[in-house]
Amino acid sequence: MGGRPSSPLDKRQQKQLRGQVDTLLRNFLPCYRGQLAASVLWQISQELGPQEPAGCQLLHSKKLPRVREHRGPLTLLQGHPPQWQPIFCVLRGDGRLEWFSHREEYENGDHPLESTPLTGYTVLTSQSEYLRLLDALCPDSSGDHTQEEPDLLLETPVQFPLFLQHPFRRHLCLSAATGKMQQAWSLALQGGIRLRGTVLRRSQAPAARAFLDAIRLYRQQRGHFGDDDATLGSDAEVLTAVLMRQLLPELRSQTLPGLRESGRARAWSWTKLLDAVHAAVLAGASAGLRAFQPEKDELLVALERTIRPDVEQMLQLQARVAGRLQAEVQGPLESCLHRKVDMQLPRVTQTLLSTLEAELTVVQTLLTQGMDRLSRHLRRSSSGARLRKEVYSFGEMPWDPELMQTCYHEAEQSRGRLGQLTAPFGFFGTQSLVFGAQDLAQQLMADAVATFLQLADQYLTTALDCDQAAQQLEKVGGRVLKELPEFEGVLAMGSPALTIEGIYEDVVRGVLLQRINQELKKALGASNVSCTLDDCSEAPWDQAGADVVTEAQRGTCSKQPGSGTKVQPLCPLPPPGTFQS
Repeated sequence: MGGRPSSPLDKRQQKQLRGQVDTLLRNFLPCYRGQLAASVLWQISQELGPQEPAGCQLLHSKKLPRVREHRGPLTLLQGHPPQWQPIFCVLRGDGRLEWFSHREEYENGDHPLESTPLTGYTVLTSQSEYLRLLDALCPDSSGDHTQEEPDLLLETPVQFPLFLQHPFRRHLCLSAATGKMQQAWSLALQGGIRLRGTVLRRSQAPAARAFLDAIRLYRQQRGHFGDDDATLGSDAEVLTAVLMRQLLPELRSQTLPGLRESGRARAWSWTKLLDAVHAAVLAGASAGLRAFQPEKDELLVALERTIRPDVEQMLQLQARVAGRLQAEVQGPLESCLHRKVDMQLPRVTQTLLSTLEAELTVVQTLLTQGMDRLSRHLRRSSSGARLRKEVYSFGEMPWDPELMQTCYHEAEQSRGRLGQLTAPFGFFGTQSLVFGAQDLAQQLMADAVATFLQLADQYLTTALDCDQAAQQLEKVGGRVLKELPEFEGVLAMGSPALTIEGIYEDVVRGVLLQRINQELKKALGASNVSCTLDDCSEAPWDQAGADVVTEAQRGTCSKQPGSGTKVQPLCPLPPPGTFQS
């Protein structure tokens, strides 16, 4: 599963895939164009409103989400037949994994043997768990592994494995020399996977909202109303995942019966084929988005020029149309919510709140410990160099994977509870929720650290002795902890649009959000914290155009999760009226 051999796809298959990618783009891009106007209108309307969430006191950190570069020797299962071979691995700050034959090649600036973005991978550190995954990947009728060619994974137990599994790509089978190295690499790889997976939701680019809203609508038009993790990754990776899900049933039916291997060798051949298909689709999607980029840029400029002068009139018109639509659907919608939503909403609220509250508790604990360390150091030592080192370490807390793992673990622990949303709601986006909670924990930590450091800089002067400085830091720390909100929910909202369909959807969503706000207030009880969704920032990170570069372009990113599994709507609603606005 190491070096990439020549593609198993013949010319006919490659041509067929190019045609399927072209069809996807031909059907998707009109939907994308249609959402750009809605996205520009939404962005301008946000500029006209309050720039800070009500009651929010923490500063926004200017440091961008990243992973620490991590490097070191590993072994990789590669070759034909596969063998464990030593390599030197480097995890870049943008979540891309590279590997070299030797450390010297990396230090000399040579090109890596290979590299791969970590989007969509899962890290497994249990060999038995990975082997069970292989057995379930494409089972054959015999279920007999004894007739396989020699399999080094079976012959030699791997003591400190790192298996990187992907639903549509080849697996990477790595091994560390010690348990400590395995743990360090596991944390680093998980950080890279999350960074790559959430690149779309973090962007504030206007095309972001348009892109993911278009993905959602495109899939709804094809009967996919559930929610899943299809929108993790860059724009090209999202389009690739959408098409791969469409192709998978056909690939299974046409290809699996022809595989000559059995057992785990059969599973490896299957992942090799999937990897080739994924690579071909990704190349086509990237090329298509690159070709669309100039047109998109021109369209955004034109939309900005035409919408901004008339934005107030557009918003007034939107409100009038929304009022008429709401009057039309209010009765059936309220009946639907009463029968289908009201009974489930407390359960959903508690499930999500418990995850975020547990994470926030850990953030507060870590922040308190970090501030206490600074105060103790000031009282014990007057070394300026040592103090600068301590301050730097404190500022790096949000990016320390080992330290933040205690926060991230809380979200991972909630995976089982979040999975309970699958049956009643057809929700399969558990990974997106886990990543969202982890991103929120990192954001709050970064904002709190930035606030503490800025306030400390304001209050500390050279005229203060160590004890006085420590007392000032303690006061600043108390203020930051007081400002840290008890709850900060981040739920994506769809973009308003001056189309009947867009406003209709926004009306339905708005009524549902009123229910959610009421339930949140009840769940939070006596808390004085404002928790309405209107008060929550949709774009917590100040990206400043510095997101991870997508395979096709920069900036086509947003926050609205895509949809996946086909489920029936809660109950029928009347179609939007056909009256003219």
